[in-house]
Amino acid sequence: MAGGPAARARKGRGPRRPWRLAAEAGTLLIAAVVAFPLYWMVLSAFKPDAEVQSDAPRPWTLAPSLDAFRRVFQQQDFGRYFLNSLLVAGTVVVASALIAFLAATAVTRFRFRFRTTLLIMFLIAQTVPVEALTIPLFFLLRDLGTAVPGIGLNTLGSLILPHLAFSLPFAIWMLRGFVRAVPESLEEAASLDGASRARFLWRILFPLVLPGLVATSVFSFISTWNDFLFAKSFLISATENSTLPMALLVFFKPDENDWGGIMAASTVMTLPVLVFFVLVQRRLVSGLGGAVKD
Repeated sequence: MAGGPAARARKGRGPRRPWRLAAEAGTLLIAAVVAFPLYWMVLSAFKPDAEVQSDAPRPWTLAPSLDAFRRVFQQQDFGRYFLNSLLVAGTVVVASALIAFLAATAVTRFRFRFRTTLLIMFLIAQTVPVEALTIPLFFLLRDLGTAVPGIGLNTLGSLILPHLAFSLPFAIWMLRGFVRAVPESLEEAASLDGASRARFLWRILFPLVLPGLVATSVFSFISTWNDFLFAKSFLISATENSTLPMALLVFFKPDENDWGGIMAASTVMTLPVLVFFVLVQRRLVSGLGGAVKD
């Protein structure tokens, strides 16, 4: 019917307003600007060396090549560097998630002295530039390595420990909102049903705040995976403990840089981040939504 509800709804909608069209066009433009460096990186990885070093660069290639990727995977110990990065990032993500969950529960559910001061310190810790603490951390890890083997300089522990320390303040502060959103009456009901505090913590509270844990884990994974400053500062002579960002230095040469190899290695480095993001995408969106709502 011409005068049916669907027809009236379409008629009431009318044309899109100019401001909405402008907002959508602006969003597409911003997305294109943000995505263009990623596109150029992948394109340069597949370009032949002659096109990569050409004085007239083109945003396409008619002769894609895998030579740059072959040079990357033929580098000595590249697989070891990949596993080192995966071990460091995975350890930081798991450890920061568990510690932040317990700490956020403690500062939210319990009342103790200096609780507000502790929360303010978490905020202050996020404002301190990482570069300003690199030199103090260097001397701290040097002295700590003599007392506790495995976390001193030239070890993977020297990368795990600082990243864990920098990830925790943000994770704890963000998870507070998720823990606070769970009503205390739920814990009381679980207690009446015979559930202990530990059972409530891991069987009830943990699944409810899991979206927040995923959101914080993404930030921890990206910052740890892409780290170059700590790896360059704390891994002095132990090349076997190098991570993927350090492997990029092989393609920087005194006479001429291998830009194809650099872009191919950067593309390989980006793939685990994309895979991790795709796997946790749904929970990440709900986690960020919960954080904004709080």
